[in-house]
Amino acid sequence: MAILSPVEWDQYLTRHPEAHILQSTNWGELKASFGWNVLRVQQGDAGAQILIRRLLPGINLGYIPKGPIGTNWPDLLPEIDRECRKQHCVFLKLEPDIWESSSPQPEAKDDPPTGFRSSPQSIQPANTLVINLQADDQVLLARMKQKTRYNINLAVKKGVIIHPSTDLNIFHSLMDDTAQRDQFGVHSEKYYQAAYQLFHPNSQCELFLAEYQQTPLAALMVFTYQRRAWYFYGGSSNEQRERMPNYLLQWEAMRWARAQGCHEYDLWGVPDTHLENLEAQFTNRSDGLWGVYRFKRGFGGELRRSAGPWDRVYQPIIYQFYLTWLKSRHAV
Repeated sequence: MAILSPVEWDQYLTRHPEAHILQSTNWGELKASFGWNVLRVQQGDAGAQILIRRLLPGINLGYIPKGPIGTNWPDLLPEIDRECRKQHCVFLKLEPDIWESSSPQPEAKDDPPTGFRSSPQSIQPANTLVINLQADDQVLLARMKQKTRYNINLAVKKGVIIHPSTDLNIFHSLMDDTAQRDQFGVHSEKYYQAAYQLFHPNSQCELFLAEYQQTPLAALMVFTYQRRAWYFYGGSSNEQRERMPNYLLQWEAMRWARAQGCHEYDLWGVPDTHLENLEAQFTNRSDGLWGVYRFKRGFGGELRRSAGPWDRVYQPIIYQFYLTWLKSRHAV
C-alpha cells in the first residue's frame, strides 16, 4: 500500500479515465483549503482519495466521495481502515461512483458491501439527471420538453447573451439572490474563487454569465473531468426572469461541455424519490429540490440514483450518538 503525493495521485488517475471529479487531485486540494485533510491511498489497481474532517476534538469523520477507484476494493479496505483509525475516525462514509443496479460488480449491489451499513445521511445528492451529449444540436433539442425548447428560443429572442466570465463577485451575488429566494445554503465567495482557480487553468471549469443589455441575470459554473461534465453551482437574479436566461445558460453550458469532449452532462441533484413520484408531484410542489426538478427535467436527461451512502464504523458507541444527533436534527 502506498500513500500517494498529489503528483503520484495524478499519475495513478491517468490509468483510470472513468474516475469522478470528486476523486481528482484538484478537488482534494479544494477541500484541503476549507478544513479537510486529504489522504490518497493505493493498493494494486484500487485507489481512494479520503477526506478527513474533525467532528469534535480528537474525533473525526472519514469520507470517500465517488470512490474508491479501480476493481479490487477488498484489497484496499484494510489499508483504508488503518489510515482512518490513525486519524481517529468514528466512521468512514462511502458514496461510490456507482449507479444502483447498473453494474455486475459485487460492489455495485444495492445492499452495502461486507463491513458497511446503510447510512441515513448522504452528502452528495442521491438522484440526478444525466444528459447524453453524444449528438448534434438538433437531436439534443429534440430530446427536450417542448416548453424548454421554447424558453431557450425565447431567451434568444428577448436579447439574452451568454458569455464566459471571470467575475466571481457577480456570480456569488447571483448565488445569494437564489439562496434567499429558494431557501438553501451557498458557499463563500472564496470557495467558488478557489474552485475556479484550481480547475479553470486546465479547461476543467467555466463560468458562464447570462446578461441582458449588460445587466447580469444568471450565472453557472460547469466542471469537466475526463468525459463527464457537472453542473454544480448556479444562481439567478430576481429581475427580468421572464427572459428565461437560465434555459439558454444551461443550453450553452451543455454545448461547451460537448466541445470539451464530454459524453455526459450531469445536472447534479433532484428529489430523492422514484421517477413516477417525481412526475406525479412536480407540478404541485416547490419545496426542497422540487422546483429544481421542474426546471431540470425539461432538458431530456435520464434519472439515475447513486448506490450508497454506506458507513464503515470504527467507534460504535460514538457512532450511535451521531445517529441520535442526526435524528434530533430532523425531528419536527
